[in-house]
Amino acid sequence: MLDHVAIPVRDIDASRKFYEPLFEGLGAKVMMEWPGGVLFGTDDGMVALRQSEEVMPMHVAFRTDRSGVHSFHETALAAGAPDNGSPGIRSDIHEHYYAAFVLDPDGHNIEAVCHRPD
Repeated sequence: MLDHVAIPVRDIDASRKFYEPLFEGLGAKVMMEWPGGVLFGTDDGMVALRQSEEVMPMHVAFRTDRSGVHSFHETALAAGAPDNGSPGIRSDIHEHYYAAFVLDPDGHNIEAVCHRPD
């Protein structure tokens, strides 16, 4: 349903350093850059990081498979992200909801999720 979304960030360089390895692990590459922004994308959609003075923490979830959830989480922790929920089933959502959560440099709750059974 979504084509693209923009995540507001205070420091574009720090955020790019954080997100670029995560997005590469999800198969995304840099599509476009401009002063204060960068756009990452795949055939399924795009995510822009846009520098902003006003940053309100938000929640963004990226779809992947279960091994991708683990890779995403490990990569984010290695980049210094605080853990906000280790990989695992979230049966309160549904029986196959497998996800991990981290906080980005601006406090956004970033999730990697798989909805399929093993």
